[in-house]
Amino acid sequence: MNFSEYEILVVLTEELNMRKAAERLFISQPALSQRLQTIERNWNVKIFLRSQRGLILTPAGEKIVALAKEIVTRTNRVKDELQQSEGKVYGTLKLAAASIIAQHWLPDVLKDFTATYPNVKISLITGWTSEMMAAMYESNVHVAIVRGRPEWNGIIRHLFTEQLFLVDKEIQCLDDVFITERPFIQFKSDSTYHQQIQQWWYERYRTFPQRTIIVDQIETCKQLAYAGIGYAILPEIAIKEIDNHMIKIPLTDQKGQPMTRDTWVIGSELSFQLPQVQAFISIIDKHIS
Repeated sequence: MNFSEYEILVVLTEELNMRKAAERLFISQPALSQRLQTIERNWNVKIFLRSQRGLILTPAGEKIVALAKEIVTRTNRVKDELQQSEGKVYGTLKLAAASIIAQHWLPDVLKDFTATYPNVKISLITGWTSEMMAAMYESNVHVAIVRGRPEWNGIIRHLFTEQLFLVDKEIQCLDDVFITERPFIQFKSDSTYHQQIQQWWYERYRTFPQRTIIVDQIETCKQLAYAGIGYAILPEIAIKEIDNHMIKIPLTDQKGQPMTRDTWVIGSELSFQLPQVQAFISIIDKHIS
C-alpha cells in the first residue's frame, strides 16, 4: 500500500460515509469505492461493511486502520518537522577521533559546534587511529580525526602539525639521556607513532633505552613524568598546560629539523555532502584558522 491508500482508510474511518469521505479526498465517489475495493482485495479481507446508513468497520478493518492511522500520523509529523527545520542543520553527526585529539582539542570544537548547531545530535567514538580508520572503512562514522598520515582513498584534509618534546624534571638537553639512569616512560600507541619514536631514538643514539616503563594511556605517561618518575616523549598538544618545573626539549632529526606529528580529518565524498558534516568542517576551519 502507498501513503494515499492509508490516508483513504483514515478518512473513511473518520467519516464512515462514502460521499463525505470522497469530498474530503477531492475524488469522485465511484473512484473512492473502486480504490477501497482494491485495498480490500490486497488485504484479502473486508475492511468496511456497507449499509444504507453508511460504513461499519470490521474487526479485521480495525487492525488495518490502526496501522493506517499510525503511518499517517508519523508521516505527517516528520513532514511538519522537515518544514520547521527548513534552512536548519539537523540530523546526527557520526564522528570518530583519536583519543589524544578527543581529550585535548576536540572538546572546544564540539562546544562551539553544539552551540552553533543545536539541532544536530553527536555520536562520538574514540580510540587509537587504527581503530578510527577501521570505523571509517566499515562506514560506521561520517568523518574521523586521525593522527599520522592516513592511507585513505576519500577526502583527506590536514588540520595541524605539532612538535614532539622530551619532557622531564632533570634532563637539560637530549644528550643527557646518555648519562641518566631515569627510565624512559612510554605509552602504548599506534604502530606509526611507536615506529617514529623508535627510529628517531636509534638514529640519534644507536642504541635503545636501558630502562623503560610502559603504560597504557598517554595521560598516565604524562602524570608519571610530571611526578618525576622518569622522562617521556610527548606531542605538543598533550603538554600545553605543562608545569613550570618541567623541562621540555624539542626533538630534532639528524638534519636538525623538528620531529612532528600531523592530525587529519578524513571522510568519504558522500559523507562530506551531508549538511551536518559540512557544518562540522566549518567549525573545524574556524578553530584552526
